[in-house]
Amino acid sequence: MRFYTKQHPFYCGIDLHAKTMYVVIVDQLGQVLLKRNVRADAKLFLELIEPYRSDVVVAVECIFTWYWLADLCAKEGIHFVLGHALYMKAIHGGKAKNDKIDAHKIAGLLRGGLLPYAYVYPALMRSTRDLLRRRLHLVRKRAELLSHILNTNSQCNLPDFGGRINYKVNRLGIAERFSDPSVRKSIEVDLQLLTHYDGLISDLELYIVNTAKVHDPDTFHRLKSIPGVGKILAMTILYEIHDIGRFDRVQQFASYSRLVKCSRQSAGKLHGFGGSKIGNVHLKWAFSEAAVSFLSKCAEGRKLIERLRRKHGKAKALSILAHKIGRAVYYMLTQEQAFDINKFVRV
Repeated sequence: MRFYTKQHPFYCGIDLHAKTMYVVIVDQLGQVLLKRNVRADAKLFLELIEPYRSDVVVAVECIFTWYWLADLCAKEGIHFVLGHALYMKAIHGGKAKNDKIDAHKIAGLLRGGLLPYAYVYPALMRSTRDLLRRRLHLVRKRAELLSHILNTNSQCNLPDFGGRINYKVNRLGIAERFSDPSVRKSIEVDLQLLTHYDGLISDLELYIVNTAKVHDPDTFHRLKSIPGVGKILAMTILYEIHDIGRFDRVQQFASYSRLVKCSRQSAGKLHGFGGSKIGNVHLKWAFSEAAVSFLSKCAEGRKLIERLRRKHGKAKALSILAHKIGRAVYYMLTQEQAFDINKFVRV
């Protein structure tokens, strides 16, 4: 957890919503200088903070509406801080809760140097990152359709398909397997949706590959040097990280990527683990996928996972491998080096 500790004459806390925002501005002594509930409008916001904008810092909680305000502050040269939603317990833990109280608490946390902040992803690469996340959403929906077809086939106790049905050529005659008209219609719907998703995903991947690599081609090719990491997976990792320099240590990066468990201790005693949902879920997915692909492309990796499996078991061995790949990516990007399999397989 990192806190914004820089001091300013004025602190602006905003409880931001899709159509409205409650703005509270306090000074260094904590005196409330302004409190106003207004429309979420750039012109209104600039008019409100005009008397204080010589050295004001603006903070909002990290929810889906922050993009436009962050971009506006960057354009106008106004200090902007994005509060980490899961760490900002002071907002959610009070007896009473409303927009006015929330905005005042954000300003107070900011003034006291206790506002846990999240990374403000720059607008230049943000849209491509979000497009990659949209692709992942479509891929998961496609996987649900494939699972439904396989499960229905098992429910009817029918023979296995001749090949993997994620390939279009192996889907011929699938619906005709089912004698019940309603079941057959359900499978036909699944197959039509699969064809549609295949087209959408292929078109999306082609667009991303043709446009995204220009942002950081060196990092892109370093990531592709990892066995099993292709274009889409490399770009997912690249865009989710953006700048490896924002992580001071490899431990911070591993924690951000959800590759390690966070222990909870008190009085020298361990009270389990927590914080599993704090971090970047997309990096967690990417490194988990990279671990599976790594095993299919690298003989040394299969030997390594076998040693880990004998010591830790199958599930934990794969998690350890994903963690090792994450650590390797951190050092590759900080040291500007390609992947080295000889260094990697040392346990």
